[in-house]
Amino acid sequence: MTEQEALTFESRDEFNRVGIAESLIKLLTAPVDISPMVVDGDWGTGKTEFCQKLIHKFETEHQNYQLLHVDAFQADHADDPLMTILAAVAGLLPEGDKKQGFLKTAIPVVRYGLQTAFKAGVSHVLKENADDIADGLEQHLQDSANKAIDASVAAVLKDHEKAKQNLKALQSTLAELAKDSPIVIFIDELDRCRPDFAVQMLEVIKHTFDVENVKFVLVTNTKQLRAAINHSYGPMVDAQRYLDKFLKFRFELPSEVSGRAGYGEDRLLASVEHFANLLASSGVLSKTDLSNTDWSTFGFVCQLIRVNQLSLREVETFTRHLEIYHSLSQGLEADIPWGYMLLRLFSVFLFCFKHDVYDDIQSGCTDAKVITPLLGVTKLPDYEEPYYSPEHAVTLGVLLAQRSTSNAELFIPNEENIRECWKADFDRYFVHGTPADVWKPVKEVFSVLSLSSGSR
Repeated sequence: MTEQEALTFESRDEFNRVGIAESLIKLLTAPVDISPMVVDGDWGTGKTEFCQKLIHKFETEHQNYQLLHVDAFQADHADDPLMTILAAVAGLLPEGDKKQGFLKTAIPVVRYGLQTAFKAGVSHVLKENADDIADGLEQHLQDSANKAIDASVAAVLKDHEKAKQNLKALQSTLAELAKDSPIVIFIDELDRCRPDFAVQMLEVIKHTFDVENVKFVLVTNTKQLRAAINHSYGPMVDAQRYLDKFLKFRFELPSEVSGRAGYGEDRLLASVEHFANLLASSGVLSKTDLSNTDWSTFGFVCQLIRVNQLSLREVETFTRHLEIYHSLSQGLEADIPWGYMLLRLFSVFLFCFKHDVYDDIQSGCTDAKVITPLLGVTKLPDYEEPYYSPEHAVTLGVLLAQRSTSNAELFIPNEENIRECWKADFDRYFVHGTPADVWKPVKEVFSVLSLSSGSR
């Protein structure tokens, strides 16, 4: 058993998803027609880990069920979804007569599909390359190919006479295998497959595996599935209506979890919760101010996560780069002036996810209208001194906007007294006043992460 397969909700459930798993298992074991169904979620939302934990819980609570996990992305290279699924089902059976009987009914169905695909493939190759073949050679190759195709067609037609019988025989065998021990097949990573493979998988499930006590759960991103359908059949096809023909139930993994005491919110983005857990387990960052969830350093990073809707996977990338930066520079130590700390955290974020902004900063061409939305700032806030106390992300956003080469005027107040209030705010963030070049510390972070700067 691999480390991933050993994941359980008991060992880790930072996103409070065990209740979702319980409901899903209840549905899959109930006499409700929900197959095929989809566990939906964007890339990086923890779908695969949820699937592994779900299977472990399912196996523990319902030992009479036969559960299969198919990594569609790993099988993509085989270019045959039918064979992929049948091979997985065959793996449930011990060596012996029962397995041989299953293979005997499966092989004709697979062979028929391969033969029809072969004929279509030969025709496609000839058509695509016809212009590059000399006239005489073209006719010779066409005649030879026709003979090969005719032979294949004869075999295909022979199989076609029994195609329905072969399919029914396979379905009967599957039904017998699942009669006392229902089969649930989880198809994971379908959204990472080639579009044609993903669409073929859907069609194979619908047309071949409509069998009693055999259920399918697709763990995928339906946005990507719709894109795959349009790639295969053209942009004029209504991809959602196409999907509706295949899928009977869909639910989305929630992006929020119940809030914790001290966080100040009833609901939290799962990504924020994930960041807190990653900090707690990080041997590098657990000794910095970031790991204290009551401190503003943590709150600033959470603001970046919320505003930019970072996925779980992106949060892992961000945390890893924070570890790399601190390991090389010790640049997130507790005694760092607050303004520099914010600049460094934001710089790591830009290095990870905003390559266009990174390039602009390196070239000295920054745009306030591009920088500020990343910090949740869309316009210059109304400053009613002395009552206004902007959030740290807002202060940093206005500072960087005013020091940008384009659109800086949008964030510079007309009133002298308001300009002075903002300047006083900026200066409080730095021990010796706001640096003349606020982009210099940003570029220093870029240099460290690019391994262009020696550790300090």
